[in-house]
Amino acid sequence: MGQKGATLWFTGLSGSGKSTIAVEVELALLEKDKVAYRLDGDNIRHGLNRNLGFSPEDRTENIRRIGEVTKLFADAGVISLCSFISPYKADRDEVRSIHLEHGIPFIEVYVDCPLAEAEKRDPKGFYKKARSGEIKGFTGIDAPYEAPNDMEIHLRTDQLSLTEECGKIINFLSENSYI
Repeated sequence: MGQKGATLWFTGLSGSGKSTIAVEVELALLEKDKVAYRLDGDNIRHGLNRNLGFSPEDRTENIRRIGEVTKLFADAGVISLCSFISPYKADRDEVRSIHLEHGIPFIEVYVDCPLAEAEKRDPKGFYKKARSGEIKGFTGIDAPYEAPNDMEIHLRTDQLSLTEECGKIINFLSENSYI
């Protein structure tokens, strides 16, 4: 296929831009005739993980299952683009470990956005509901988000354009011979 399978794991607060960036990267890869597939909360939570809630235990199981699926995709040569808040460092480290154990590249992309900016964007109205008490255990409000400290790519979405963010990821993939 002219590419190595790999997992790009986009992590960050709700509204940080994870899915928006992943869509742009997927389009850029497809334009280069690369095989890519995007996984996010919308296509996972309504199917594979529909039986899970948002408790810490369910969040951990959600991420574990996604890690196993994307490992299989990457093993088949697909570049997987995974957009999940994945608030716990231990869960992300577990997914990284699953990949490394099988010799599959895992590229953590920290989509870093200040909470105030994410709240301003609030594309699904979740922050407003969390602030009013309608949603309990919302990451960044009354549930923790553990920012990565060993990520491969760090994007500051309040400082970069979507084109710059996508370019940074495509350059990383090219420079490291994934594409």
